[in-house]
Amino acid sequence: MKTVSRGKGSVRKETKETLKPVDDRKLGKRKAAVKADKKPAKKGKAAKKDPNKPKRPPSAFFVFLEEFRKTFKKENPDIKAVSAVGKAGGEKWKSMSAAEKAPYEAKAAKKKAEYGSLMNAYNKKQLC
Repeated sequence: MKTVSRGKGSVRKETKETLKPVDDRKLGKRKAAVKADKKPAKKGKAAKKDPNKPKRPPSAFFVFLEEFRKTFKKENPDIKAVSAVGKAGGEKWKSMSAAEKAPYEAKAAKKKAEYGSLMNAYNKKQLC
């Protein structure tokens, strides 16, 4: 350790730790490195959602899940957790072949086409 004198009787001991530049110190778990390219958060209000806007159509998996949920509830009336239904549905969907998934994909495509026509009508109505 070095002792450094600064003026009237004040003596300060400097250790290796205090002599190190700040950048070389290890950061603790809770101290994150400061990023220069990080943009400040927006403080403005979010745009209000239009209640008349059509909802997006479900994917093939969600079309399947609607039907699967009914059968799962009948087979397992004691299971109340939503996550259990989702996990079981996901495992079943992964194990299905492309031929078994085809009807759900067709239903999803039909709903997507309906959504497209509804969105066209909605956008035309917004422009007027």
